[in-house]
Amino acid sequence: MQENLAAADAAVLVSLDFGAADYAESLEELRLLAESAGVHVVAVVEGRRQRPDAALYAGSGKVQEIAEVLEQHQASTVIFNHDLSPAQQRNLTTRLKAHVIDRTALILDIFAQRAKSHEGKVQVELAQLRYLATRLAGIGVELGQQKGGIGMRGPGETRLETDRRKLARRVDLLKDRLSKLKRQRTVRRRARSRNDVLSVSIVGYTNAGKSTLFNSLTHANVYAANQLFATLDTTSRRVYIGARTGEDVREGGGQVVISDTVGFIRHLPHSLVAAFRGTLEETAQADLLLHVVDINSPNRDDQIAEVNKVLHEIGADQIPQILVLNKIDLQALPAGVERDEYGRIARIRLSAVSGAGVDELREALAEIRAGFGQQEQTTENRINGIE
Repeated sequence: MQENLAAADAAVLVSLDFGAADYAESLEELRLLAESAGVHVVAVVEGRRQRPDAALYAGSGKVQEIAEVLEQHQASTVIFNHDLSPAQQRNLTTRLKAHVIDRTALILDIFAQRAKSHEGKVQVELAQLRYLATRLAGIGVELGQQKGGIGMRGPGETRLETDRRKLARRVDLLKDRLSKLKRQRTVRRRARSRNDVLSVSIVGYTNAGKSTLFNSLTHANVYAANQLFATLDTTSRRVYIGARTGEDVREGGGQVVISDTVGFIRHLPHSLVAAFRGTLEETAQADLLLHVVDINSPNRDDQIAEVNKVLHEIGADQIPQILVLNKIDLQALPAGVERDEYGRIARIRLSAVSGAGVDELREALAEIRAGFGQQEQTTENRINGIE
């Protein structure tokens, strides 16, 4: 994909304030995204506008300021904290004589770097091609010129039309591969259902600590790092949750499949949501969601809302959910379980790094596992006409 970044790229970030309440948080996320992509940020150019400029997004005066900053820092890349239209990106590239990308392209670049599994790579490529499809006309003038030469004259196809046909064929091929992988996941889900296995998906905002918690629960060795989108590929592990033997719950031991999923972020590109829909649907088929939240984040309420928004988009908003308030060690907060007015587990405070509260989470899963087993037995009895 043309927007791919080199690790050593020196970049200038551009962020315009249109009066949104989350402007400061969005700019900080752009910094973290650039850092996660391996980009060296040399300067940030900010400005206030009522609306984007139709041709340059930032307006002529601000674009001139960006050009001066580029020259001052000898930078070659400009990253906008916004989605640019193909025409705006083309005009900015011409005026600035630099590599210009938008927020979506930056996220796609990170995904391209992090995808490890075959399915993850297919999903990322599909998202990149969908993004690229809208920008073919601006990649180079030669793409829109007629193929010529002796013996090649006549109507024929333009280079642009040929490229679009090739891209469309590749997109169809990738969609077919993802459909096959989806069918394989469906078979696995049915097998788990028949075997009375509780399916649990760990969801949450990016960098909330999902992979670290997954490793703590399953003793796996999934890559976890303090960066955005450290995990892209969904990983599942089957674990045995021991039965509780206290006065309240005497059952619950059994198999649980726990899945680690890609993190969410505000303004997640629609092309990524579409490409990863198959993987995200795994979340929509879960019996329980562990919604991991960084309790130290000043924007945690907005992050919770953003995750729930994506869950709604993929049809997973009706699945029972437990809020896991992670990173309590950073504030020396006590571990514990919070219940709602009906006595159901609503929140669990823990530290996935230190392990405080992880045993309480295991007990909570055992309690839920017991209720799940009873529901499955009731359903089976009804089917068999026992009740």
